[in-house]
Amino acid sequence: MAEGQIRKAISGFYYVEYNGELIQCKSRGVFRLKKISPLVGDIVTYVPDGENDAIITDVHPRKSELVRPPIANVDQVLLVFSVVEPDMSLRLLDRFLTVIESHGLEPIIYVSKEDLANQQTLDANEINLAYYQKIGYTILRNVGNEEPLLEVLRPYFKDKTTVLAGQSGVGKSTLLNTILPELQLKTGVISDALGRGKHTTRHVELLEVAGGLVADTPGFSSLDFDHIEKEELRDYFREISEASVGCKFRGCLHVKEPGCAVKAQVDEGSISEGRYKNYLLFLQEIMDRKPRY
Repeated sequence: MAEGQIRKAISGFYYVEYNGELIQCKSRGVFRLKKISPLVGDIVTYVPDGENDAIITDVHPRKSELVRPPIANVDQVLLVFSVVEPDMSLRLLDRFLTVIESHGLEPIIYVSKEDLANQQTLDANEINLAYYQKIGYTILRNVGNEEPLLEVLRPYFKDKTTVLAGQSGVGKSTLLNTILPELQLKTGVISDALGRGKHTTRHVELLEVAGGLVADTPGFSSLDFDHIEKEELRDYFREISEASVGCKFRGCLHVKEPGCAVKAQVDEGSISEGRYKNYLLFLQEIMDRKPRY
């Protein structure tokens, strides 16, 4: 009997890392009865079964769990957003941040393709990114930096399990290829007709990078709010959550309520009007959702 971590899962087999080796495992049939499905990232107990194989007998409690991509025990999300091709969408960025925050994960925003943008676009993005930095998000970039990309990311990867996410075509596979050339992942070609990238990643795998683990997955193929209640949404907008303690009513949704500290801060410009509008859009989406029984 031994303990290890599932590093990849392919066709019903789980590959568990133990002392620098990958052990090929199958899961016990009893898991299906209990509706437990081992995930990449899980810490598991396994027992040998024959000469080269093993059987997973227990899945340890998880500190986090994602459904799409199916992965457990993630610490943070490296959110790759390009300045151009495709253009940066702040609404989509806020959507990603909301979903990431709702899973209790730490987002890190990596800005790509700045070298392809004109000065006007760069100046506009600089103002927007300065606001995200002000409300507590880490912004990383590598333009004009003499350091290799891996050295820029190294302090953030160390001792963490990281998932890459972002709009299709922003350069997630390119980024992974840069920091792990031996992967030689196929870089998605942006479809001119659709204006978005084609998925090139097939299965979930944890790769050792810079003293941590990075998941080679498409990352957050679902960006809906099905798991979020309307009263919870404000908790996933950092500046709205902070300002809401000053609201007159405890259950304030920051829409039309009197004595709303959030709306006051929007009016005076300390909370971004664009972020607040995205909050209202997401709130309406949650309120329009069909009730679940």
